[in-house]
Amino acid sequence: MNQLFIELYLDEDVDVLVADLVGARGFAVITTRDARNIGAGDREQLAAAVNGGRAFFTHNRVDFERLAEEYFTAGLEHRGIIIAVRRSPYEIARRLVAILNNVTADEMKESDSIHLFS
Repeated sequence: MNQLFIELYLDEDVDVLVADLVGARGFAVITTRDARNIGAGDREQLAAAVNGGRAFFTHNRVDFERLAEEYFTAGLEHRGIIIAVRRSPYEIARRLVAILNNVTADEMKESDSIHLFS
């Protein structure tokens, strides 16, 4: 099944204002709070994104690079992981929208990769 637009799941460490700003641009975004997963571990957070068919967005580079490697080694798929250096919610949203406008959901999934931006 082809999917054009990336849908996002924002990790607990991401300011919820980012979801509002990106959502206002017409993109589907949920937060850990929306998913009622506050306090869940990294594995559970990523699993929630995978189960919802969403790419995962976080500031937690070390743990999610490791989890991505575990998924790859185990032959598991995710919908992509986007990791960003902490910036203002407005700057994060601007950069996320740029990714969402230039990368399709299928491209994100096919690459089964981590996308970093600083």
